[in-house]
Amino acid sequence: MSRTIVALDFSSKEEVVDFLKQFDEPVYVKIGMELTYACGLDIVETVKKMGHHIFLDLKLHDIPNTVKGGMSNLARLGVDMTNVHCAGGIAMMKAAVEGLKNGSKDGKRPLCIGVTQLTSTSQEAMNEELGIGGSVLDCVLHYAKNAKEAGLDGVVCSVHEAKAIHEACGSDFLTVTPGIRLASDSVDDQKRVATPQLAKEEGCDYIVVGRSITKANDPKAVYEQIEAVMEA
Repeated sequence: MSRTIVALDFSSKEEVVDFLKQFDEPVYVKIGMELTYACGLDIVETVKKMGHHIFLDLKLHDIPNTVKGGMSNLARLGVDMTNVHCAGGIAMMKAAVEGLKNGSKDGKRPLCIGVTQLTSTSQEAMNEELGIGGSVLDCVLHYAKNAKEAGLDGVVCSVHEAKAIHEACGSDFLTVTPGIRLASDSVDDQKRVATPQLAKEEGCDYIVVGRSITKANDPKAVYEQIEAVMEA
Protein backbone atom coordinates (compact mmCIF):
# COMPACT_ATOMS: atom_id res chain seq x y z
CA MET A 1 0.00 0.00 0.00
CA SER A 2 1.38 3.40 -0.96
CA ARG A 3 2.52 6.01 1.55
CA THR A 4 1.24 8.85 -0.64
CA ILE A 5 -2.49 9.53 -0.20
CA VAL A 6 -4.05 11.51 -3.04
CA ALA A 7 -6.71 13.98 -1.91
CA LEU A 8 -9.69 13.71 -4.27
CA ASP A 9 -10.80 17.32 -3.86
CA PHE A 10 -13.34 17.20 -6.67
CA SER A 11 -17.02 18.10 -6.82
CA SER A 12 -18.46 15.30 -8.95
CA LYS A 13 -18.32 11.55 -9.46
CA GLU A 14 -17.39 12.09 -13.11
CA GLU A 15 -14.28 14.08 -12.19
CA VAL A 16 -13.19 11.40 -9.75
CA VAL A 17 -13.65 8.53 -12.21
CA ASP A 18 -11.86 10.41 -15.02
CA PHE A 19 -8.97 11.23 -12.70
CA LEU A 20 -8.55 7.71 -11.32
CA LYS A 21 -8.66 6.14 -14.80
CA GLN A 22 -5.16 7.59 -15.27
CA PHE A 23 -3.79 5.10 -12.72
CA ASP A 24 -3.33 1.46 -13.69
CA GLU A 25 -2.38 0.37 -10.15
CA PRO A 26 -4.30 0.84 -6.88
CA VAL A 27 -3.56 4.10 -5.11
CA TYR A 28 -4.45 5.40 -1.64
CA VAL A 29 -6.97 8.24 -1.92
CA LYS A 30 -8.59 10.64 0.51
CA ILE A 31 -12.31 11.30 0.28
CA GLY A 32 -13.09 14.41 2.29
CA MET A 33 -15.96 16.76 2.95
CA GLU A 34 -16.03 18.46 -0.45
CA LEU A 35 -16.50 15.23 -2.38
CA THR A 36 -18.75 13.55 0.20
CA TYR A 37 -21.11 16.52 0.40
CA ALA A 38 -21.25 16.70 -3.40
CA CYS A 39 -21.79 12.99 -4.12
CA GLY A 40 -22.85 11.39 -0.85
CA LEU A 41 -21.21 8.32 0.63
CA ASP A 42 -21.99 6.35 -2.54
CA ILE A 43 -18.72 7.76 -3.90
CA VAL A 44 -16.91 5.38 -1.51
CA GLU A 45 -18.40 2.36 -3.28
CA THR A 46 -17.49 3.83 -6.67
CA VAL A 47 -13.85 4.28 -5.70
CA LYS A 48 -13.68 0.88 -3.98
CA LYS A 49 -14.97 -0.84 -7.12
CA MET A 50 -12.07 0.75 -9.00
CA GLY A 51 -9.73 -1.07 -6.62
CA HIS A 52 -8.32 1.82 -4.61
CA HIS A 53 -7.65 2.22 -0.87
CA ILE A 54 -9.65 4.90 0.94
CA PHE A 55 -8.98 7.33 3.76
CA LEU A 56 -12.42 8.75 4.61
CA ASP A 57 -11.65 12.17 6.04
CA LEU A 58 -14.82 13.43 7.74
CA LYS A 59 -13.28 14.44 11.11
CA LEU A 60 -16.07 13.31 13.45
CA HIS A 61 -16.45 15.47 16.57
CA ASP A 62 -19.51 15.01 18.77
CA ILE A 63 -20.60 13.37 22.01
CA PRO A 64 -19.19 9.83 22.42
CA ASN A 65 -22.42 7.93 21.74
CA THR A 66 -23.08 9.84 18.51
CA VAL A 67 -19.54 9.29 17.27
CA LYS A 68 -19.75 5.60 18.16
CA GLY A 69 -22.91 5.19 16.07
CA GLY A 70 -21.48 7.20 13.21
CA MET A 71 -18.29 5.17 13.12
CA SER A 72 -20.22 1.92 13.24
CA ASN A 73 -21.99 2.95 10.05
CA LEU A 74 -18.82 4.21 8.37
CA ALA A 75 -17.04 0.92 9.10
CA ARG A 76 -19.65 -0.90 7.02
CA LEU A 77 -18.47 1.01 3.96
CA GLY A 78 -15.19 -0.92 4.00
CA VAL A 79 -12.87 2.10 4.08
CA ASP A 80 -9.25 1.60 5.14
CA MET A 81 -8.85 4.64 7.37
CA THR A 82 -11.05 7.31 8.94
CA ASN A 83 -10.70 10.01 11.59
CA VAL A 84 -12.00 12.08 14.48
CA HIS A 85 -10.99 15.37 16.09
CA CYS A 86 -8.72 14.83 19.10
CA ALA A 87 -10.36 17.89 20.67
CA GLY A 88 -13.40 15.69 21.33
CA GLY A 89 -11.54 14.03 24.19
CA ILE A 90 -10.45 10.56 25.21
CA ALA A 91 -13.94 9.17 25.87
CA MET A 92 -15.09 10.23 22.41
CA MET A 93 -12.03 8.71 20.75
CA LYS A 94 -12.52 5.43 22.62
CA ALA A 95 -16.14 5.40 21.46
CA ALA A 96 -14.98 5.91 17.86
CA VAL A 97 -12.76 2.84 18.01
CA GLU A 98 -15.54 0.80 19.60
CA GLY A 99 -17.95 1.90 16.89
CA LEU A 100 -15.53 0.88 14.15
CA LYS A 101 -15.09 -2.55 15.74
CA ASN A 102 -18.85 -3.02 16.00
CA GLY A 103 -19.45 -2.06 12.40
CA SER A 104 -16.68 -4.09 10.79
CA LYS A 105 -17.97 -7.20 9.07
CA ASP A 106 -14.72 -9.16 8.86
CA GLY A 107 -13.44 -8.34 12.33
CA LYS A 108 -10.75 -6.00 10.99
CA ARG A 109 -11.71 -2.41 11.63
CA PRO A 110 -10.47 0.59 9.62
CA LEU A 111 -7.52 2.51 10.99
CA CYS A 112 -8.66 5.38 13.18
CA ILE A 113 -6.56 8.53 13.47
CA GLY A 114 -7.10 11.78 15.33
CA VAL A 115 -6.79 15.31 13.95
CA THR A 116 -4.52 17.35 16.22
CA GLN A 117 -4.27 20.87 14.79
CA LEU A 118 -5.15 21.72 11.20
CA THR A 119 -2.16 22.63 9.05
CA SER A 120 -3.96 25.90 8.26
CA THR A 121 -3.77 26.90 11.94
CA SER A 122 -0.95 29.27 12.86
CA GLN A 123 0.57 29.74 16.30
CA GLU A 124 -1.16 33.12 16.60
CA ALA A 125 -4.57 31.75 15.64
CA MET A 126 -4.28 28.84 18.05
CA ASN A 127 -3.35 31.12 20.94
CA GLU A 128 -5.60 34.10 20.26
CA GLU A 129 -8.61 32.71 18.39
CA LEU A 130 -8.88 29.20 19.81
CA GLY A 131 -7.69 30.19 23.27
CA ILE A 132 -5.14 27.37 23.49
CA GLY A 133 -1.92 28.44 25.18
CA GLY A 134 1.60 27.22 24.53
CA SER A 135 3.18 26.23 21.24
CA VAL A 136 1.53 24.31 18.42
CA LEU A 137 3.91 21.45 19.17
CA ASP A 138 2.85 21.37 22.83
CA CYS A 139 -0.81 21.11 21.82
CA VAL A 140 -0.21 18.51 19.11
CA LEU A 141 1.83 16.30 21.45
CA HIS A 142 -0.83 16.52 24.16
CA TYR A 143 -3.54 15.50 21.70
CA ALA A 144 -1.36 12.70 20.29
CA LYS A 145 -0.79 11.21 23.76
CA ASN A 146 -4.55 11.33 24.42
CA ALA A 147 -5.19 9.60 21.08
CA LYS A 148 -2.75 6.82 21.93
CA GLU A 149 -4.36 6.37 25.35
CA ALA A 150 -7.75 6.11 23.66
CA GLY A 151 -6.55 3.32 21.38
CA LEU A 152 -6.30 5.25 18.12
CA ASP A 153 -3.77 4.13 15.53
CA GLY A 154 -2.21 7.52 14.98
CA VAL A 155 -2.82 11.18 14.34
CA VAL A 156 -3.00 13.79 11.63
CA CYS A 157 -0.24 16.33 12.15
CA SER A 158 2.12 18.53 10.18
CA VAL A 159 5.51 17.25 9.08
CA HIS A 160 7.13 19.47 11.69
CA GLU A 161 5.58 17.51 14.57
CA ALA A 162 5.94 13.95 13.25
CA LYS A 163 9.34 13.16 14.75
CA ALA A 164 8.35 14.40 18.21
CA ILE A 165 5.13 12.37 18.08
CA HIS A 166 7.03 9.18 17.25
CA GLU A 167 9.43 9.88 20.11
CA ALA A 168 6.53 10.40 22.53
CA CYS A 169 4.10 7.74 21.30
CA GLY A 170 6.26 5.10 19.60
CA SER A 171 7.41 4.37 16.08
CA ASP A 172 4.30 2.27 15.35
CA PHE A 173 1.96 5.19 16.13
CA LEU A 174 1.05 6.52 12.70
CA THR A 175 1.64 10.08 11.55
CA VAL A 176 -0.49 11.17 8.61
CA THR A 177 0.63 14.54 7.29
CA PRO A 178 -1.24 16.91 4.99
CA GLY A 179 0.13 20.29 3.88
CA ILE A 180 2.53 18.65 1.42
CA ARG A 181 3.68 20.79 -1.49
CA LEU A 182 6.34 20.40 -4.15
CA ALA A 183 9.08 23.01 -3.92
CA SER A 184 7.65 24.81 -6.96
CA ASP A 185 4.06 24.96 -5.68
CA SER A 186 2.08 27.70 -3.97
CA VAL A 187 1.26 27.02 -0.29
CA ASP A 188 -2.32 28.28 -0.87
CA ASP A 189 -4.29 28.31 2.41
CA GLN A 190 -1.84 26.17 4.38
CA LYS A 191 0.48 27.53 7.06
CA ARG A 192 2.62 24.58 8.23
CA VAL A 193 3.72 23.05 4.92
CA ALA A 194 6.59 20.85 3.77
CA THR A 195 7.97 18.98 0.78
CA PRO A 196 7.79 15.18 0.33
CA GLN A 197 11.56 14.99 0.89
CA LEU A 198 11.29 16.71 4.28
CA ALA A 199 8.34 14.47 5.18
CA LYS A 200 10.48 11.43 4.43
CA GLU A 201 13.37 12.80 6.50
CA GLU A 202 11.08 13.54 9.46
CA GLY A 203 9.72 9.99 9.47
CA CYS A 204 6.14 10.63 8.34
CA ASP A 205 4.25 7.39 7.73
CA TYR A 206 1.77 8.77 5.20
CA ILE A 207 1.56 12.08 3.37
CA VAL A 208 -1.61 13.59 1.91
CA VAL A 209 -1.11 15.38 -1.40
CA GLY A 210 -3.87 17.19 -3.24
CA ARG A 211 -3.41 19.96 -5.78
CA SER A 212 0.24 19.13 -6.49
CA ILE A 213 -1.02 15.89 -8.06
CA THR A 214 -4.62 16.56 -9.09
CA LYS A 215 -3.79 19.84 -10.87
CA ALA A 216 -0.63 18.55 -12.55
CA ASN A 217 -0.37 18.14 -16.31
CA ASP A 218 0.60 14.50 -15.73
CA PRO A 219 -0.86 13.45 -12.35
CA LYS A 220 0.39 9.87 -12.56
CA ALA A 221 3.98 10.97 -13.20
CA VAL A 222 3.92 13.40 -10.27
CA TYR A 223 2.36 10.76 -8.01
CA GLU A 224 5.04 8.23 -8.93
CA GLN A 225 7.77 10.85 -8.37
CA ILE A 226 6.46 11.61 -4.88
CA GLU A 227 5.93 7.96 -3.98
CA ALA A 228 9.51 7.18 -5.07
CA VAL A 229 10.75 9.77 -2.58
CA MET A 230 8.64 8.28 0.24
CA GLU A 231 9.72 4.71 -0.49
CA ALA A 232 13.43 5.47 -1.02
